[in-house]
Amino acid sequence: MGFEFGAVAAFAVMAIAFAFGGITLGQVAGPKLPSPEKSTIYECGEVPIGSAWFNFNPRFYLIALVFVIFEVEIALTFPVVAVYKDWIAHGMGLGLVALGELLLFTAILVLGLAWVWVHGDLEWVKKLTEVEAPKPAGEKKAA
Repeated sequence: MGFEFGAVAAFAVMAIAFAFGGITLGQVAGPKLPSPEKSTIYECGEVPIGSAWFNFNPRFYLIALVFVIFEVEIALTFPVVAVYKDWIAHGMGLGLVALGELLLFTAILVLGLAWVWVHGDLEWVKKLTEVEAPKPAGEKKAA
Protein backbone atom coordinates (compact mmCIF):
# COMPACT_ATOMS: atom_id res chain seq x y z
CA MET A 1 0.00 0.00 0.00
CA GLY A 2 2.80 2.42 0.90
CA PHE A 3 4.59 1.76 -2.38
CA GLU A 4 1.59 2.85 -4.48
CA PHE A 5 1.29 6.04 -2.46
CA GLY A 6 4.99 6.70 -2.94
CA ALA A 7 4.67 6.28 -6.70
CA VAL A 8 1.70 8.68 -6.82
CA ALA A 9 3.56 11.20 -4.67
CA ALA A 10 6.66 10.91 -6.91
CA PHE A 11 4.56 11.55 -10.03
CA ALA A 12 2.86 14.52 -8.37
CA VAL A 13 6.21 16.04 -7.36
CA MET A 14 7.59 15.49 -10.89
CA ALA A 15 4.50 17.10 -12.46
CA ILE A 16 4.76 20.17 -10.24
CA ALA A 17 8.53 20.40 -10.85
CA PHE A 18 7.97 20.11 -14.61
CA ALA A 19 5.39 22.90 -14.59
CA PHE A 20 7.41 25.29 -12.43
CA GLY A 21 10.60 24.36 -14.30
CA GLY A 22 9.03 25.38 -17.60
CA ILE A 23 7.83 28.69 -16.17
CA THR A 24 11.22 29.41 -14.62
CA LEU A 25 13.09 28.48 -17.81
CA GLY A 26 10.82 30.77 -19.82
CA GLN A 27 11.51 33.67 -17.44
CA VAL A 28 15.27 33.12 -17.44
CA ALA A 29 15.92 32.24 -21.10
CA GLY A 30 13.05 34.14 -22.76
CA PRO A 31 13.56 37.36 -24.72
CA LYS A 32 13.17 40.57 -22.76
CA LEU A 33 12.86 43.14 -25.54
CA PRO A 34 9.27 44.42 -25.39
CA SER A 35 7.88 46.41 -28.29
CA PRO A 36 4.46 47.82 -29.19
CA GLU A 37 4.07 45.17 -31.88
CA LYS A 38 4.71 42.36 -29.40
CA SER A 39 2.23 43.90 -26.96
CA THR A 40 -0.69 43.79 -29.40
CA ILE A 41 -3.33 41.10 -29.10
CA TYR A 42 -2.65 38.13 -31.38
CA GLU A 43 -5.68 36.46 -32.87
CA CYS A 44 -5.59 34.39 -36.04
CA GLY A 45 -2.67 36.39 -37.42
CA GLU A 46 -4.87 39.41 -38.11
CA VAL A 47 -4.00 42.92 -37.06
CA PRO A 48 -6.53 44.08 -34.43
CA ILE A 49 -8.93 46.74 -35.65
CA GLY A 50 -10.94 48.95 -33.31
CA SER A 51 -11.58 48.59 -29.63
CA ALA A 52 -12.02 45.28 -27.85
CA TRP A 53 -14.80 46.79 -25.73
CA PHE A 54 -18.06 46.26 -27.59
CA ASN A 55 -21.42 44.69 -26.84
CA PHE A 56 -21.48 40.98 -27.53
CA ASN A 57 -24.75 39.41 -28.58
CA PRO A 58 -25.71 36.88 -25.86
CA ARG A 59 -27.77 34.72 -28.25
CA PHE A 60 -24.66 32.78 -29.24
CA TYR A 61 -23.99 32.05 -25.57
CA LEU A 62 -27.46 30.55 -25.03
CA ILE A 63 -27.27 28.33 -28.10
CA ALA A 64 -23.72 27.23 -27.24
CA LEU A 65 -24.80 26.41 -23.68
CA VAL A 66 -27.66 24.21 -24.91
CA PHE A 67 -25.23 22.49 -27.30
CA VAL A 68 -22.76 21.80 -24.47
CA ILE A 69 -25.53 20.34 -22.29
CA PHE A 70 -26.48 17.83 -24.98
CA GLU A 71 -22.84 17.00 -25.68
CA VAL A 72 -22.39 16.19 -21.99
CA GLU A 73 -25.48 13.98 -22.21
CA ILE A 74 -23.85 11.99 -25.01
CA ALA A 75 -20.59 11.75 -23.04
CA LEU A 76 -22.44 10.44 -19.98
CA THR A 77 -24.75 8.12 -21.91
CA PHE A 78 -22.22 6.42 -24.19
CA PRO A 79 -20.34 4.39 -21.52
CA VAL A 80 -23.62 2.98 -20.17
CA VAL A 81 -24.84 2.08 -23.64
CA ALA A 82 -21.49 0.40 -24.40
CA VAL A 83 -21.86 -2.07 -21.51
CA TYR A 84 -25.65 -2.34 -21.51
CA LYS A 85 -25.70 -5.70 -23.35
CA ASP A 86 -23.39 -7.23 -20.74
CA TRP A 87 -25.57 -5.92 -17.91
CA ILE A 88 -28.66 -7.52 -19.45
CA ALA A 89 -26.80 -10.81 -20.06
CA HIS A 90 -25.53 -11.10 -16.48
CA GLY A 91 -28.93 -10.45 -14.95
CA MET A 92 -29.48 -9.05 -11.44
CA GLY A 93 -31.80 -6.35 -12.83
CA LEU A 94 -28.91 -3.95 -13.45
CA GLY A 95 -29.87 -3.52 -17.12
CA LEU A 96 -33.41 -2.41 -16.33
CA VAL A 97 -32.21 0.04 -13.67
CA ALA A 98 -29.71 1.51 -16.16
CA LEU A 99 -32.42 1.76 -18.83
CA GLY A 100 -34.74 3.55 -16.41
CA GLU A 101 -32.03 5.98 -15.37
CA LEU A 102 -31.08 6.72 -18.98
CA LEU A 103 -34.70 7.29 -19.95
CA LEU A 104 -35.24 9.61 -16.95
CA PHE A 105 -32.04 11.51 -17.71
CA THR A 106 -33.00 11.91 -21.37
CA ALA A 107 -36.58 12.92 -20.46
CA ILE A 108 -35.29 15.68 -18.15
CA LEU A 109 -33.03 17.00 -20.92
CA VAL A 110 -35.81 16.86 -23.52
CA LEU A 111 -38.08 18.73 -21.10
CA GLY A 112 -35.36 21.38 -20.72
CA LEU A 113 -35.00 21.59 -24.51
CA ALA A 114 -38.76 22.06 -24.87
CA TRP A 115 -38.69 24.83 -22.25
CA VAL A 116 -35.83 26.62 -24.06
CA TRP A 117 -37.62 26.21 -27.39
CA VAL A 118 -40.96 27.54 -26.09
CA HIS A 119 -39.24 30.60 -24.59
CA GLY A 120 -37.66 31.32 -28.00
CA ASP A 121 -34.06 31.05 -26.85
CA LEU A 122 -33.12 28.88 -29.83
CA GLU A 123 -34.12 31.51 -32.38
CA TRP A 124 -31.05 33.18 -33.78
CA VAL A 125 -32.92 36.31 -34.85
CA LYS A 126 -35.42 37.30 -32.21
CA LYS A 127 -38.44 39.47 -32.89
CA LEU A 128 -38.52 42.56 -30.76
CA THR A 129 -41.83 43.34 -29.10
CA GLU A 130 -42.97 46.92 -28.93
CA VAL A 131 -42.47 48.44 -25.54
CA GLU A 132 -44.24 51.64 -24.59
CA ALA A 133 -41.75 54.46 -24.40
CA PRO A 134 -41.60 56.18 -21.00
CA LYS A 135 -43.50 59.45 -20.86
CA PRO A 136 -41.85 62.64 -19.67
CA ALA A 137 -42.61 63.54 -16.05
CA GLY A 138 -45.12 66.29 -16.91
CA GLU A 139 -47.29 64.31 -19.38
CA LYS A 140 -50.19 62.05 -18.48
CA LYS A 141 -51.30 58.92 -20.27
CA ALA A 142 -54.24 59.20 -22.67
CA ALA A 143 -57.16 57.06 -21.59
